[in-house]
Amino acid sequence: MPIYDYRCSDCKKTFELLVRGSEIPSCPGCGSLQLEKQISLTAPQGQIASVLSSARTQAAREGHFSNYKPSERPRSK
Repeated sequence: MPIYDYRCSDCKKTFELLVRGSEIPSCPGCGSLQLEKQISLTAPQGQIASVLSSARTQAAREGHFSNYKPSERPRSK
């Protein structure tokens, strides 16, 4: 299920929605069906490594690594 960016023609609100193929999206602000699909920006490739690194650093500080593979977990000293 892809996430799409939309702009409501009635209230001018811009938002993201996770939309299934059979769903007709509506504005979360006013409920209108008059939506314009926007072009979404992709994640900048140069920043992905720094985002992962900062997430791992925060997880290490908080002490939870359950969502990481054993090879990605810090080694015990």
